This record gives sequence, structure tokens and C-alpha cells, in this order.
Amino acid sequence: MPEEFNLESLTKAWKEFLKDYHEKDLLELANSYPEKRSLTVDYEDIEVFDEKLAVYLLEHPNSAIYAAELAIRDSMPPDVRAMVRKGVHFRVTSLSTTPLAYSEIRDLRSKHMGKFIAVKGLVRKATQVKPKIVDAVFQCARCLAVVHEPQGDTIFKEPIECYKDQGGCGKGAASTRFNLLTADVTLFKPPPYYRETAPPEGEPPNAPTPQVDKFTNSQGSIFVDTQKIEIQESPEDLRGGDQPERLTAFAEDDLCKKSSPGDKIIINGILRSLQKGIGQSKTTLFDWFLEVNSIEREEKEFESLEITPEEETEILKMSKDNDLYHKMVQSIAPTIYGMDMEKEALALQMFGGVRKELRDGTKLRGDIHILLVGDPGTAKSQLLRYCSNLVPRGIYASGKATTAAGLTAAAVHDESGFGEGRWTLEAGALVLADKGLACIDELDKMSEQDSSSMHEAMEQQRISVAKAGITATLQSRCAILAAANPKEGRFDEHSYLADQIDLSPALLSRFDVIFPLTDKPDRKKDVALASHIVQVHMAGEISQYRKNVPDQRYTKEDETKAMAIVEPPFRPEKIRKYIAYARSHVFPVMTPETAEIIEEYYVNIRAQSKPDADGGGAVPMTPRQIEALIRLSEASARVRLSKEVTSEDAERAKKIIEYFLRKVASEGGGFDIDSIATGVSHARKDRFQAIVDIVEEIDDGRGVTEEDILKRTSKEGISDEKVRKDIQRLLNDGRLWNPSGNKFKVMRREQR
Repeated sequence: MPEEFNLESLTKAWKEFLKDYHEKDLLELANSYPEKRSLTVDYEDIEVFDEKLAVYLLEHPNSAIYAAELAIRDSMPPDVRAMVRKGVHFRVTSLSTTPLAYSEIRDLRSKHMGKFIAVKGLVRKATQVKPKIVDAVFQCARCLAVVHEPQGDTIFKEPIECYKDQGGCGKGAASTRFNLLTADVTLFKPPPYYRETAPPEGEPPNAPTPQVDKFTNSQGSIFVDTQKIEIQESPEDLRGGDQPERLTAFAEDDLCKKSSPGDKIIINGILRSLQKGIGQSKTTLFDWFLEVNSIEREEKEFESLEITPEEETEILKMSKDNDLYHKMVQSIAPTIYGMDMEKEALALQMFGGVRKELRDGTKLRGDIHILLVGDPGTAKSQLLRYCSNLVPRGIYASGKATTAAGLTAAAVHDESGFGEGRWTLEAGALVLADKGLACIDELDKMSEQDSSSMHEAMEQQRISVAKAGITATLQSRCAILAAANPKEGRFDEHSYLADQIDLSPALLSRFDVIFPLTDKPDRKKDVALASHIVQVHMAGEISQYRKNVPDQRYTKEDETKAMAIVEPPFRPEKIRKYIAYARSHVFPVMTPETAEIIEEYYVNIRAQSKPDADGGGAVPMTPRQIEALIRLSEASARVRLSKEVTSEDAERAKKIIEYFLRKVASEGGGFDIDSIATGVSHARKDRFQAIVDIVEEIDDGRGVTEEDILKRTSKEGISDEKVRKDIQRLLNDGRLWNPSGNKFKVMRREQR
């Protein structure tokens, strides 16, 4: 120890600190022991009390914490002190507030080994809680004495001899055997001469053991609960596509099960090292792990973005800009031409609606889910990547290139050694993006397990896992921006969405907005697009030329002028902080006028449904669309940092909803939401029934040809193209079958 501290002075200093700052907490701990076994202190209080003691804690945590725990035990009443066998814990929080202790996972170096540090990250995996031995109690097989062997961090140690200072015979491990006592047991206690000295005078050799004092009680080894967890760097702290670094940590005793996969936490602990091995030999390389002292949960999703008073003033000034919405749209992926309506919806998604929790426990999501479906080359992936970098806690993933944990969560049989070959719970992209934005490319190619879990994740915003003995519920309170490709490569606006994309109608209906992105030849648009792309490349060329070629052919003014086309009105860093401020400070409420506009719009759209002969009719809108309207309106108000949702916000939301319904749910001049919710529009259901009725009517027992069906349907004004597609759908659904290849028959229920 340094000269200014020894064990006695350290313990004295901690006793004074505890008396000044935690006298009531000590009394509560004494009254609650053993249910409560930890005393938690704030590092800032230690700094205020004694700066040298605070620095010593960071530099020499082993001796400092040991002395603090001695001070806690000594400060307890005598009756409680006698009970404390497993000990009490000294926990320190708020280490992340001092630059001396806080470190990013990727910045950990050998200089941090053995130091008290704080790291921040997302919980990726966690093992089951297991017992760990900290004080091993052995019985010598030769003299039956009981000896203790304190244990270290990872390697189990046996006694090297039967220690005489613990009442043993002194024999080494080569001369005797030691039996581990894992529980309190009743032991045989021999007389002192047994097997060690000659029998008393007058007694024959190997005389029977006297019956006096032959039994004694002995406490077994001491175990504590331990759990292994793995954390990774938070997405918002990464730049430029960096691979997130990971760190393994060990939590003990009352810290077990304090965090679950997907939680954003700060771990305060001591960085330890463990030597690697190759077979029976050891290498000079070491792995490190964190011995957890305390865990702090980060409740605020945008806490990591610090906003200074100057930045707050600038944010408030931005919110007063009359051209704010246009500038926000232009700041999203400026290299991508057009898509103004789509970008406006994406801007609203990043701000999000208001999450509500009612008194009865009902939770209403405020996150907005958007799906982009379109042709190759329409910049879907580029939009997703750009948005994932704009939003605090944005995650980018691919439905095709995910691991076993996939997009949601999974119980994984870990062969890497993390879980010692057991099943562990691993969080997927939606859990890691909790309270952020999950950008999922190629959603149509996700696994079946993810597809079934997505329903709960999108609406209830949680993911339930029940597999391999692990039952857990993880939070996935995030907005989802997804992209998918049509089955045939190109999107057909005249075909139903459910027929073109490999996603279930139940999943499609959970998206608030669906945008089809098509690539159609149009001379006016093509000229503007080609000009935009060429100018973007020219700007990049000039920039690279000035960086790599020493001559002065292009000046800085030339570069600035060329870059103007891709220069967003608001820089990404500014937008990130603006969004963080809006979502943390702005919770708008609808005015009565706005509520009336949304209600009237919903009722009027529903009234457009024309009843058919059976009294039914197409359903143009469902309650899910009115909820989407409300969320988009709230997001529009948040863009302005407004406390009220006004009629202007409701009109903006109506414009987006109508735009997407006209694209993907238009039928006969109106809307038919069944084409998304069930995959079959009301009009198409009528055509299905008409085709089945025709086949049943004219079938002479040998089947009906497609030509016969088309003759009858053409008289009813149904296009041949639609009928052919409907016949194929009826074949796929099993309502029709073609026994001879070119003739169709109705499949009876008993045949299905």
C-alpha cells in the first residue's frame, strides 16, 4: 500500500465516511441482513469526503474495498456482526462521472488491469445463475481435521498440506487426500493420538476409539451466486460502420439477474486478466474480464447525447424556422433524388409519437413502423443506413444475414465457451434497438422464428422467448423501418401487395405506412435524376482530387460549389441532437379541434364503403389506421417542439396515410384495407366466389378449362388478367385443383 494508507488507516477512513454519509443506511442494512447484503455509495460523495481516498479506490480497488467491507462489519451491532459469514458488499456507483474511471470498451488497455473502472454498453447475452465457491472447506482423510482454502477468481485451489495452524497433521497433498465439504455436516472427531501417536500405556495397539467427543458439527464451504454476462458497445457510440466491441463480466451474489439481454447499463468493476491456453500449454496472451462491483441501468434512451445550453438555444431557434419541415426532408439522404413524401414520413418516424401508459396498465405504442417495398436500384438500403445513423440508438440489420439470435431474440446453444456449452439467451436487433430505431433490410428473407416473433414485437413491443428451459420477456420498444423486395423483382402497382411480397398479411397490417418504390421511365424525372447523380459524382471527384493531387487545378471554392448539391440544410450531428431533445422534452397533446378532424376523417372514409347484396362491403380503414394518424400527427408536432397537436399536424398525417393507401390499398376508386390485412380485397373475395360458382355450375365431371371460365367472367366485366391471377391464387389456396393439367375442379372440404 502507498505510505499514506495502510489497512488500519483505510478502515478508519471508511468508518468515518460511513458515519458521516451512510449512518441510516448501515442501520437499515443491519436490520435487513441477510436479505439485504450490500451498501451502495456514490463515488462523488467519496470525492467530497476525501479526494485521496477516492483516487486510492480507483488505483487499488482490492485493498480499498476489503477495508471498506471490514469497516461496514465493524460498524454493525455485535449480534449482526456474528451472523455475517458470507460477508457484506461495498458497492460504488457513479464512477462514469469521472474521466479517471470511465472508459469505452474499445479503449481498454493493459494499463487498466487491476483498476476500478466503469464501462457502458448493451447486454448481449447472459448465462444462468450458478454457485461459485469462495471459501473451500476440506477434510483430511488421514487425520480428519477440517481446513480452509480461500479461492481466487477462476482457478480452483486445493490445500497443499493439512495445515497445522488450522489444527491439521501437517502432511502434504502427496501423503493424504482432501475431501471437499460442500454443506454443513456432522464429522467424526478422533482422539488426539489416533493414527498419529502411540496408544497410551496399558492399551493394545489399534485400540477402539473412545466413545467420548467422537462427533462434532462443521460448516461446509461458502458459495455465492454468480452470473456471466456479455456487453457490447452501444450503437449510438459507433461511427463509420465500426464493429461493436464486446466484454465479458461476472456478477456475484445480489447482482445476479439485475440485467437482461437488451438492457443498456453501466458496469462499475475491477478489470481482471485470465491467461489463455493451447491444449496443456499456456501462452503469453491474456483475456480480460470485468469483476462487477455495481450495475447501473440507463433509464433514458437519449442520455448519452449531452446537449449544452448553447446547443439547446440553437435547437429552440431551429424549431421556429418557417421552412423547418422542408429542411428536415432535404437533410435525409441528400444524395438520393426525390422521394419527398417518403422522406417526410421517415422524418416523422425518427421523432415518433408519444408512448402512453394508462392507469389500468394498458400501454399504447408511439413508435411508427414503415415498410419500403420496391424495385432494385431505388435506394432502399441507402435510406435505411442513413436513417440508422441519424437516430440515437439506431440499429441496421439484414433479415438474411442475421445470426442465430436473428432480429428478435433466441435461446442459443453456445459452443464458444461463454455459456460452458449451455443454452444462453441472446438478444437480436429489435431488442438492442430498444427505445431507438431498427432498420431492417431484406425483411422478406427473415427466418420463420423471427417472422412469428415480429408480430408481438411490433404491436406489443416485447419479445417472449420460451425455449430450452429459458422463459423470458425482453423489451423491444423501437420503431421499425424495413425494406423488402417483390418476388418477381419489379413491383406491379396493379397487383395486390400480399401476392408480391413474401410476408404474411398479419405482419403487413402492423406497419403504419407502406411505400412502394417503383422505377418507371419518365423523361422529365429521368433527366432530373440523371443530372442529380452526375453532379453528386462530380462533387465527389473534385473532393478526392483536392485531397490526393498536389496541384491547384480546383480551389476550395470549386469544391464548396460542387458539394452544395449534397450539403444538407442540417448536419447529421445537429439532427441527432434535435431529435434527442424533442423525444426527451416534448410530449404534445391533441387539441379538441385536432381530435375532431381525425375522428371526422375516419368516419367519412368508412362511410365510403358501398354495401353489397349480402349487406357487407369493402373496409376502407380500420382502427389501426386511425392510431397511425394520431402517431404521425404527434410526430409532426414534435418536429416543431410544439406542446399541442394542431390541425396542421393532422392534415400532414392525413396526406401521408392517403398517399400510401392510394398506392397499395386502392380498389374501384376507393380504399380496401383488406388487401393488406388479409391479403385479399373484398372485391377479390367476390371474384374468388364467382369463379368457384362458375366451375361448380358448368363442370360435367371432367373439369372446366380456363377458356370456359374466361367466357363467363368476361360477360360480368372482369378482366382476363385478373381472372388468371385469381385462378392461380385459388389453386395455391387449395380451393381449386387441376387433375388433368388443363382442366379445373372445385376441391371439396373433405378433399382438402
